[in-house]
Formats: sequence, structure tokens, C-alpha cells
Amino acid sequence: MLELFSDPYLLLTLSLVAFLAGFIDAIAGGGGLLTVPVLLTSGLPPHLALGTNKLAACFGSLTASLTFYKKKLFNPLFWSFAAIATAIGATVGTIIVNLISADMLNKVLPVVILCCALYTFFCKTVFNESAALPTQSLVLKIKQSIQGFLLGFYDGAAGPGTGTFWVVSSLALYKMNILVSSGLSRSMNFISNFVSFVIFAYLGQVNVMLGLAMGLFMLLGSWIGANSAIKYGNKFIRPIFIIVVMLMAIKLAYLAWL
Repeated sequence: MLELFSDPYLLLTLSLVAFLAGFIDAIAGGGGLLTVPVLLTSGLPPHLALGTNKLAACFGSLTASLTFYKKKLFNPLFWSFAAIATAIGATVGTIIVNLISADMLNKVLPVVILCCALYTFFCKTVFNESAALPTQSLVLKIKQSIQGFLLGFYDGAAGPGTGTFWVVSSLALYKMNILVSSGLSRSMNFISNFVSFVIFAYLGQVNVMLGLAMGLFMLLGSWIGANSAIKYGNKFIRPIFIIVVMLMAIKLAYLAWL
């Protein structure tokens, strides 16, 4: 894998893509749709590309989640059920990723993401300014557990668009504003990224040097993206979010159907 570092143009491309992915992921999710393809085209085998991407993504998602936490846009105790369920789901998803066929998932995913984009576009009421959390209840804990397990499983088994799914599903389930939903998304995304990375590393499916190099640029991009989202608020996030999910749907539809 040292050949990757002997080509300055390839290394520059990987670094720039990682920075852009970190920036976009901190705002709207979907950074993996940039980093995974570029890792594959650099010559890494699929599983090694996924594992390396998880290492790099840990830097970005941790940076963004800490930024939202410091601005009091994420409450770890309030979302504890979601966190535990996400870790469990990511563990199960990563372990069995080689035991299931991804063909049907690849064909359904563009449709699901497109529906998310349309929901976000037409349901403008979810983009309110209130940062209030939903009321604690048994129903809320059940929602958190189901949402966390399913999205954790998906991130472990596949991954593209997990952050976006977190934001959209949180907007729908909890009627929170998009900044609070983004804070939740980045934090849960870090949990599933880290759990999945540990398992990939145990299986020897991580290029550590490349993952660390890309991770540093994702860290910088995520820091800028998260602070920009917090500073400029809903009016800044909403158009970028919609553009990202639309492009994500088109890209995945092209790969799956054409």
C-alpha cells in the first residue's frame, strides 16, 4: 500500500476529497459517498476500502460531535438508549456484512434516499428554530432503540448516507430542529463508525497509514463544517442538506440501476 504515498497527485486527491467529505458530513451527512469511491479507485480492495474509510470517518464524526456537544446541541444522557442500540446494531451489521447480499439493498437505497430528500423539501415545518428536546417517555426510549439499532446496523453493513438518515429520521420522529438533529446524527455516527472500525481492524481490513492521513483532513473539514452549521443555522444547513440528499439519490440510482 506504500504505492499510494509515492503518487503525490493521488495523495492530494485523497486529502482534498477527505476534507470535502468531512465538511459535507458535518452539515448534512453522506461524506462516505465521496471517500469510499475514491478509495476504491485508488486500488484498495472493497473490504479494505470500507475499513480504511471507517478509520478516517472516526476523526470527522468525533470532531463534529464534540463541536455540537460544546454548543449544547447534544445531550449524551438523554440519548443513551440510542447510543447503546447504535453500538449493538453496528456490531451486528459489521460482523454479518459478508453473509448477506447487497444487491437488493443497492437497488432500494436510491429510492429511500430520494424519499428522504422529498420529505425534507416539502415538510418545511420541521426546520424550526426551537432547540427543545422531545419529552422523556417509554415511547421515546423505544423509538431511540429501534432507530439506533437499524441505523447502526446499516452503517456497519453498508454505510453510505447514514448521517443523512439520522437527520431525516430524527426530524420525523422527534420534531426537533435540524441543528439538534444534526448534533444527534454526528454523535451516533461516531459510535457506529468506531465500533465498525474496531471490528474491521480486528479482521485486518484497515490501511492505518492511509486512514490516519485522510482522517486528519476529514477532521479539519468537519470542524469547519460543524462550526459553519452552528453559526449560520437552519438557513445554511437546509439547502446544503437537500442538495446532498438529491445528489446522493441520483448517484446511488446510477450505480445500482445503470
